[in-house]
Amino acid sequence: MPRDRDEPAAVRVYTVCDESKYLIVRNVPALGCGDELGTLFSTYGPLEECKPMDAEDCEEYTDVFFIKFSQVSNARFAKRKLDESVFLGNRLQVSYAPQFESLEDTKEKLEVRRKEVLVRIRSTAGSRTEGLSQYSLGQGSSSGNSHHQMSSNKREYTKTFYTSHMGDARFSHVSSNKDYFPSESMNATVNLVRQKLDKIQSGSDTCNADATSKKPRVDNRRRI
Repeated sequence: MPRDRDEPAAVRVYTVCDESKYLIVRNVPALGCGDELGTLFSTYGPLEECKPMDAEDCEEYTDVFFIKFSQVSNARFAKRKLDESVFLGNRLQVSYAPQFESLEDTKEKLEVRRKEVLVRIRSTAGSRTEGLSQYSLGQGSSSGNSHHQMSSNKREYTKTFYTSHMGDARFSHVSSNKDYFPSESMNATVNLVRQKLDKIQSGSDTCNADATSKKPRVDNRRRI
């Protein structure tokens, strides 16, 4: 049933049974513009037929056209783009016409949809599998690479630090009496630590000297 001109288009979900390569175009201006209408629809796919439907009821000064596409996908695309579009001042009303399908047309339509669904399922499953494998490989390689990079950076830093400091005369030897800190309190702390270390060192030297000066004890006990 054709809708009124000022009536807004309703949102409708079409199933594979509702869709068809046969279309009915209403509200076409009655100006003998069948060729122009066929040229417009042929931009969305090859047409097999484009003819007026004189027996169809329509509003005054308008015509109804019957259009047949070679493939259902082209008809679907044309309907989505041209329904409610303006053609020579009138808004076209495009609808599917599955009632004109033959048995072979219906079989072909269902087979095409079955293949499309299979392709989508396979592509979705393949993309998920590929994404998981890339994530696993990327995670493993990133962790391994990060660990290897950290170890390399650590070795490189140690080597650079050792080379630069051993080659620098400032780090080769520091005098025990030299104040090499800019703060007096820090130098005083260093001197205090040095004094304690010297005291501990002198004490250990004294103990070693006493142990060395002692005579070895002779065991004069009788053996049975």
